[in-house]
Amino acid sequence: MPAGKEERRCIVSGEVGPREALIRFVIGPEDAVVPDLGERLPGRGMWVTSTREAVETAIRKGLFAKSAKASAVAAPSLADDLEALLAKRAASALGLARKAGALVTGYEKVLAEIAAGRLVLLIEARDGSEDGMRKLAGALKSRYSALNRAEPPILKPLWGDEMDLALGRANVVHAALTQGSMKSKVLGDLARLESYGRMTRA
Repeated sequence: MPAGKEERRCIVSGEVGPREALIRFVIGPEDAVVPDLGERLPGRGMWVTSTREAVETAIRKGLFAKSAKASAVAAPSLADDLEALLAKRAASALGLARKAGALVTGYEKVLAEIAAGRLVLLIEARDGSEDGMRKLAGALKSRYSALNRAEPPILKPLWGDEMDLALGRANVVHAALTQGSMKSKVLGDLARLESYGRMTRA
């Protein structure tokens, strides 16, 4: 089945999916394979499902060159470099949400947004307190069930120090997106990083 306007075909699996679940690559200078997260670079796009495994498979099997029918050099570090780019983009999205007044941080403030029914996305640090995350997840489920509304998603794509840097404060573990107008941007960038998968830190 041909891909629709908002769908793309993964060069690894051959499956068609929504473009936000895939990553676009192009061939840049010196035939280098370049990630195009903003989807603005010139050239024919090659799309790969947003998982480390899919990107590593594309590199190992030479699928970028096969797809482009041209020379395509994928650096051995491409999968790691891409993770760093995805993390930078996700952190930037959080920073933009904070500047727009659409983000609150801290356990008590997040809990208050849950109680008020204003939370649209719960964001937790990957290395945060399991107890605190469990309590907020429980409160979220209970409150939105009582409101008869769909439970907002919970994402854990960034490490605590990455969240600290993005938000300009220390020890950020819990954050809540509270404005729907920012949801598409923040959810898109954070969900793509989470689905990609992060290397475990030592």
